[in-house]
Amino acid sequence: MINNYRVVVHFDGTEYHGWQFQAPEYRTVQAELIRALKIIAKKQMIVTGSSRTDAGVHSLGLTANFHLPVAIEPESLQRALNSLLPKDIRIMECALMDKSFNARFGASSKTYTYCIFTGPVQSPFNLRFALHVPYPLDIKAMRRATRHFIGAKDFTSFTSDEPKKKKMREVSEFKMQVKKEEIIFTVSGKSFLRYMVRNMVGTILDVGRGKIKAEDIPAIFAAKDRRRAGQTAPAKGLTLVRVEYQPQQNQDQTK
Repeated sequence: MINNYRVVVHFDGTEYHGWQFQAPEYRTVQAELIRALKIIAKKQMIVTGSSRTDAGVHSLGLTANFHLPVAIEPESLQRALNSLLPKDIRIMECALMDKSFNARFGASSKTYTYCIFTGPVQSPFNLRFALHVPYPLDIKAMRRATRHFIGAKDFTSFTSDEPKKKKMREVSEFKMQVKKEEIIFTVSGKSFLRYMVRNMVGTILDVGRGKIKAEDIPAIFAAKDRRRAGQTAPAKGLTLVRVEYQPQQNQDQTK
C-alpha cells in the first residue's frame, strides 16, 4: 500500500541554493529531504514542494508531500527524518493524507514576510534573517506604495521569470508594520513569480530612499519592464511563513 505524507518544513536557507533540487553540486533543501527518505524507504522518492524558494530564503511553513511504499506512523517518520536531516532543516509537522493531496497544486494561498532592521547596529542573532538598512527611510511614502501592489495585476516589471511565462498574479494582502527598529512586510497570494516579493520590497525601499515616488508605481506596472522597478532585496530577509489549503485537503486521514 502506498501512503501519502504531508510535512511542514522549517529551514534556515542561508547555506542552501533554495528548495528545489538542482545539480548534485548544489545543496538544496529538497535534495536533503530526498536523501533522508532514501535511507528510510531504501529507494529514491519523489518529493513535491508547495513552493520554490530562492537561494538564501527561509521557511516556517513550506509544505511538501511524498508517497512511501511502507506504512510508518507520522510521529515515527517525523523523528526519523529529523535524525537524518541537517540541524538547519526540521520537520515540524507530519501527517498521513488522502492519496489525492498534492502540496503544490492544492495550495490556495501562500504568505511571506520580509524583515528589515533599521537600527544602527545589527545583532548577530538576526543577521541571517533580516536586511540591515541603517539609513533614514520615508515610512509614509513606503506605506502609500504598498497599496499599489494589492489586487490582480501583470507583474512583469517585478520579476526575472521566464519571458513566456504568464505574469498575471493576485496579491491579496500586503501589510507593512513598523516595530521599533524593525519593518516587517507581509505578502499573501495564491502564487508568486521568481523574485517577485523581493522586487516588490526592493522597489518600496527605493521609495523610502527617495529614488522612486510612490505615485510612480502604477506607471511601472504599465511599462512591463523590469528595468523600471527598483532593486531586488537580498534573499536573507524573506521567509515563507504559511501555506494554506482547502479544508478537505488539509485533513489528517489518520483521525
